[in-house]
Amino acid sequence: MQTTDLSVAADAAHAVSPWVALAYLASGVLFILALRGLSSPATSRAGNRYGMVGMLIAVVTTLVTHDVASLPEIVGAIVVGGGIGWVIAQRIAMTAMPQLVAAFHSLVGLAAVLVAVAAFLNPGAFGILGMDGNILAVSRVEMALGAAIGAITFSGSVIAFAKLNGNMSGAPILLPGRHVINLGTLVAILGATALYAVSNDAGAGEGWLFWALLAAAFVIGFLLIIPIGGADMPVVVSMLNSYSGWAAAAMGFTLHNTAMIITGALVGSSGAILSYIMCRAMNRSFISVIAGGFGADAAIAGEAKEQRPYKTGSAADAAFMLEQAEKVIVIPGYGMAVAQAQHALREMTDMLEEKGVEVKFAIHPVAGRMPGHMNVLLAEAQVPYDKVFELEDINSEFAQADVAFIIGANDVVNPAAKTDKSSPIYGMPVFDVDKAKQVFFIKRSMGGVGYAGVDNDVFYMDQTMMLLADAKKMVEDIVKSFD
Repeated sequence: MQTTDLSVAADAAHAVSPWVALAYLASGVLFILALRGLSSPATSRAGNRYGMVGMLIAVVTTLVTHDVASLPEIVGAIVVGGGIGWVIAQRIAMTAMPQLVAAFHSLVGLAAVLVAVAAFLNPGAFGILGMDGNILAVSRVEMALGAAIGAITFSGSVIAFAKLNGNMSGAPILLPGRHVINLGTLVAILGATALYAVSNDAGAGEGWLFWALLAAAFVIGFLLIIPIGGADMPVVVSMLNSYSGWAAAAMGFTLHNTAMIITGALVGSSGAILSYIMCRAMNRSFISVIAGGFGADAAIAGEAKEQRPYKTGSAADAAFMLEQAEKVIVIPGYGMAVAQAQHALREMTDMLEEKGVEVKFAIHPVAGRMPGHMNVLLAEAQVPYDKVFELEDINSEFAQADVAFIIGANDVVNPAAKTDKSSPIYGMPVFDVDKAKQVFFIKRSMGGVGYAGVDNDVFYMDQTMMLLADAKKMVEDIVKSFD
């Protein structure tokens, strides 16, 4: 009788009124519009608003149709969470956006884990019990996948945050036999999931399978991200974003929440597509990124690289040549972000345009430490969107450019990607800065060789002038040197 009552209660919980379905459909449409809006800096604000409204509709609908907690508890949680979010938004620097995104991904993963654990501990409340009193097999699969993907997302995002935030080295950490360990752990997770799905033990005996796969998933998250170096961080951030979406979608099935399934699927698929696009931009396979260790051997070789002659210049030299130019293409990179030089760069370009110089910005898909990192920083400095171009749209213009102005970028302008088959970045599409009449290259010192650990022939070209200084200070000095 008790089992029948639980089944009836589950059927009642799954019954969705047309108004609830319509509300979730509206939120799903708004989420799609949000993704479309976020695909361009010009429409990103509207995209954010669509997403906010869609999430509001989904949350309100869920709270109205589910007896999840008392109103004071819900309001209290919203106030606390909203307050924390508001403080973070006010204090976070745009240069710290990659690690903030990684931190947010970890929270999504942890939320999925907590929902799965709650469903495991109290399946009756989630309506996932079968007639025999056991958790339904399909629900076990959903719970196991959601918990595993969420745990991988959480622990992997923690490592990504630590690398991006400087709490641990951004260089690859290569464990002996890591591929065997990782593959073995993944097989163990899949095996535990399968065994848990077919288990018929309603008692505590089956519990160890769920906890074992959860523990293994936490471990594999650490192991997957530790060997990945800084050069692959944009792909890692995108990949973790995809993972968080799939974790949410899996738990949406457990919760019987249509909006959560739609949202998770959108985030998961869009993140996967973006990861593929970025891997293609680096001429690398997704598997090679997950395997990790990019640039590790090259970094060791780079430490003993042969010293070659190069030319250095001053801010005054650069200012004079920039004023004489007709067309300047600026290539920003992570060094600009670290120095927070975007506002000074905007001031420099404004002054050049007043002098009749055409200025354009060239953005590589993997510049910075997350997808769109440079676009975000330039948007913060209010650089007009129509002056920002992607690699395939502007690469042909370097042959007509008087100056290629590289500020904090390295691997994305390295011609070794086109000429050196032994280079780890060979085949990666890069900017043809070597075709420009003059190249200014701002970097702190000649000691660094970029996250890929590869020396850059652009440093030593006849038309290159190295401007060795903090990027922000150098640009400010160039502005002061204008007539």
